Amino acid sequence: MNNVNNVNTVKRHDTEVLKMKKKRRRWNQDDTELTLLGLPTAIWYVAFCYLPMFGLIIAFKKYKISAGHGFIYSLIKSKWAGISNFTFFLKSNAFGMLLKNTILYNLVFIILGVIIPVTLAIMINLIYSKMKSKVYQTMMFFPHFMSWVVVSYFVYAFLSPDKGLLNQILQFAGKEKIQWYSDPTYWPFILIFMQQWKTTGYSMVVYLASITGIDRTLYEAAVIDGADKWKQTKYITLPCLKPIVIMMFILNVGRIFYSDFGLFYQVTQRVPNSLYETVSTFDTYIYNALQSTSGIGRTAAASFFQSAACCITILIANWIVSKIDSDSAII
Repeated sequence: MNNVNNVNTVKRHDTEVLKMKKKRRRWNQDDTELTLLGLPTAIWYVAFCYLPMFGLIIAFKKYKISAGHGFIYSLIKSKWAGISNFTFFLKSNAFGMLLKNTILYNLVFIILGVIIPVTLAIMINLIYSKMKSKVYQTMMFFPHFMSWVVVSYFVYAFLSPDKGLLNQILQFAGKEKIQWYSDPTYWPFILIFMQQWKTTGYSMVVYLASITGIDRTLYEAAVIDGADKWKQTKYITLPCLKPIVIMMFILNVGRIFYSDFGLFYQVTQRVPNSLYETVSTFDTYIYNALQSTSGIGRTAAASFFQSAACCITILIANWIVSKIDSDSAII
């Protein structure tokens, strides 16, 4: 008798589960509204992100413009090159130098891009005066809106060999001028400083927004227990910031084979030959190749290599994070 009752109970449970699944599959008004809201974004992504991916085949072709015809016709009629465009890029004499510069610069940017903004966000959060806090946030966030073209003119005003401000200060101190755009020694530090100056404010605001979202009762309980500001930061703020820090880290690692073109090209005054081995990256190489007669297929292959390498890198970084802390992984 008990077995029969158990069987009937299981059947009723299965029937209820099926009914719930059918109810969930029904299309309702909320689904329609959400679909209409998401439709413009979906169309934008299809038109500007997915359809252009058809052009990736240019990396596998010897592209030549057919007289009197458009891009698509010329692309289809061009001869296949196989992987020769990729081998040309990977076997070029500059590949090792470009790989080293791009990765090393980005590693420094990623590390400093976590330490400095998090530190500033915590410091600003501890300021009692709201007015001063807003002023500091605005001052640090302002460089984010400036174009590298504009920034490059300010940098040149400081580093100009003839009338640059730094050389005038050196002359006033009785020292010789420095040919900044001819001496590669200083440029790794200049580029790191400029990159942090421009991007720290934005990252700091992201972390500050996360700090303001932390439950204030945690700090009140810590104060009651006698915890000072350092202990509150160590045991409450930093652990609560861990998810956003890891997410930003994974996203930045996903662009480790890219570089900020404006920083490396505009600030250095178009990568002069004297700085070529110090400041050249994949992006400046691709841009310069486009200006030469090396062919658009080879530059497309270099860009395709960047995208594929970054995709692999972000998947590896996410996999490592998921093994350490599965809740912090973004995929």
